Amino acid sequence: MSAELLSILVLAVLFVVGTTRSVNMGALAFAAAFGVGTLAAGLDADGIFAGFPGDLFVVLVGVTYFFAIARANGTTDWLVHAGIRLVRGRIALIPWVMFTVTGVLTAIGAVSPAAVAIVAPLAMGFAARYGIKPLLMGALVVHGAQAGGFSPISIYGSTVNGILEREGLPGSPIALFLASLFANLAIAALLFVALGGLRLRGRDLGDEEGDGGSGGTGGTATGTRARTTPDADLLRLTPARIATLVGLVALVVAVLVFDLDAGLTAITLAVLLAVVWPEDSKAAVAHITWPTVLLICGMLTYVAVLQEMGTIDWAGEHVGSIGIPLLAAVLFCYIGAVVSAFASSVGIIGALIPLAVPFLEQGEIGVVGMVAALSVSATVVDVSPFSTNGALVLAAAEDTDRERFFRQLMLYGGAVTLLAPLVLWLALVVPGL
Repeated sequence: MSAELLSILVLAVLFVVGTTRSVNMGALAFAAAFGVGTLAAGLDADGIFAGFPGDLFVVLVGVTYFFAIARANGTTDWLVHAGIRLVRGRIALIPWVMFTVTGVLTAIGAVSPAAVAIVAPLAMGFAARYGIKPLLMGALVVHGAQAGGFSPISIYGSTVNGILEREGLPGSPIALFLASLFANLAIAALLFVALGGLRLRGRDLGDEEGDGGSGGTGGTATGTRARTTPDADLLRLTPARIATLVGLVALVVAVLVFDLDAGLTAITLAVLLAVVWPEDSKAAVAHITWPTVLLICGMLTYVAVLQEMGTIDWAGEHVGSIGIPLLAAVLFCYIGAVVSAFASSVGIIGALIPLAVPFLEQGEIGVVGMVAALSVSATVVDVSPFSTNGALVLAAAEDTDRERFFRQLMLYGGAVTLLAPLVLWLALVVPGL
């Protein structure tokens, strides 16, 4: 058995054990990275540690720490009330507002994880307070980010269009952008209907305030405070809340305007708030989602070992050698989707499109349709809890059973990974676009 095939089988075992036994899948992945990396890939400890996602670790810790302080001092409650009033009390509009905001942020150039890191904590706060299903809110945030993710000035769009130009292949920036926009919008609409979004139309702010702001969901920490704290206090801007709001604006500006790291910026702002108002931050560190951090960092370390030992390239080369163009095309889409569910989407796009160039140069498959299908397949799966965006949503979930939410995200991410590449292949590649 080849080392590449063995590494894929070990990944499958991780899923089986992690979903059937009460063992953190990240811990299993670290053990697998050590075993496979040492025995099959010949890596030493430094080689294995090189794949540890230090940047994502800091993003997860920094963002959840900052918003844990914001929850402790009541800033998130204030934002929830203010946001609800902006949509005139129509709770059904809240998920779509979050979808639109993240889409606009990525369309104007924000890195997708940065936009999700900013919006997800606020969105999940709305979900917890007003009884919106966490999967619905979290998925719409991620799909919103991907809806705008391929604009001509975005990171994804610039990457794909630059690769095509460098390789001398025809491309269509507008077609690529519209393919991602409509695909994610269609998925979001289906989710909205399937997860009870239409039932939210009969609820408004007045109804929820009459129920103490709990959204009918019962005794959660946020809901308890909403029921026991007068509205006047929730809407009052204390010095700590003002400072936290200024910090949130500073986070947005630092990430989107000055291109600073979201994690380092968030943890710096959190430390400043903790120094000035230590009473609000005593319990904040405990609310950093350490199990999620272990899960994501472990899985990404193992995927990095797979990339280092050439498993991804091995799979791409075998697919490219298939003599049936349409079959090879759909397999390329599935490789992009499966790998991206565990790794950087932009990294996978940057690796797979060049791998597919010899296949595209044969002229038997439409370049525009194939590139669009491959690009969208590799990004629409970012709802997976093992991807950066899915991990941020999971970490931002308030007052919910995170293990249950993780399983929901994993099942939903698996369904998207299974169905989206096929649908995109049928819609964009088969017609010969």
